[in-house]
Amino acid sequence: MRLAARHRGSWLDLEDCGLVEVDRVAGRFGSIETVRMGRGEPIVLLPGLAGGWRLMAPLARLLARRHEVVLVGLRGDRELAGTPTRQTPADHALDVAGLIGRLRLENPAVIGASFGGAVALELATRFPGCVGSLTILGAEATFRPSLGSAILLSALERIPLPRTSPFLNQFFNVLHGCRPEPGPLVEFLVNRCWDTDQGVIAKRLRGLESFDVSERLWEIDAPTLVLAGTKDVVVSTSRQKALASQVPGAAFQAVEGAGHVGFLTHRAEVATHVVRFLRSRVASAC
Repeated sequence: MRLAARHRGSWLDLEDCGLVEVDRVAGRFGSIETVRMGRGEPIVLLPGLAGGWRLMAPLARLLARRHEVVLVGLRGDRELAGTPTRQTPADHALDVAGLIGRLRLENPAVIGASFGGAVALELATRFPGCVGSLTILGAEATFRPSLGSAILLSALERIPLPRTSPFLNQFFNVLHGCRPEPGPLVEFLVNRCWDTDQGVIAKRLRGLESFDVSERLWEIDAPTLVLAGTKDVVVSTSRQKALASQVPGAAFQAVEGAGHVGFLTHRAEVATHVVRFLRSRVASAC
């Protein structure tokens, strides 16, 4: 599926507009794509299971009005399934910690969505000196496999799925939390998610099976905000609220009507909550 020409004005990839340049920063396990935009206190934005930094770009545009935003690609985002790389949240947290050091970012705000939220939680518990504040969207302290995730993983590992696969594209629709209206946003989500090879997505799902920071949440000393979509069917609002209750001093905010990809569909509300949270953090430090 390709984005219709009449919709490309607002959903065009940022590098296609000539607005930013994509850099590749050397990491322990290979190079990682990064994009920097805006000015101000830095924000490191970590993407989810599929789609890479490009799926987070619409939110980054809004945050970059007040902050320098560093969009971070995850190892494997643009690689083939045969690439022998590990894909656990802990592995990616190690990559991000090294990246923050190489870019000389001092106590950046870290925002992680979905799989990126798991990476952010690993980063905050393993490398607390790298995190000035933490915002988590669509994640919880441990991975809870479901029938849906098991079926998805089995299909990804065993069946070569074409980009027009009704099965996987239907799963992408579930991420909205309701049946979405056809249009540019839906096309954008599907196209960006297919940028990530299905074998890499499968490895990340496998990597999530070992994810559990529930016994380490008390170690997080960075100001923390948990943003939860009220229609998230992947990680329920109640489970995300439970995460906030387990992190010392964490704040919780529901995003009305948002599903698992609320960072995209409700990006204006998410950006408002993030900016307000970061302002309150600065105010409390004065």
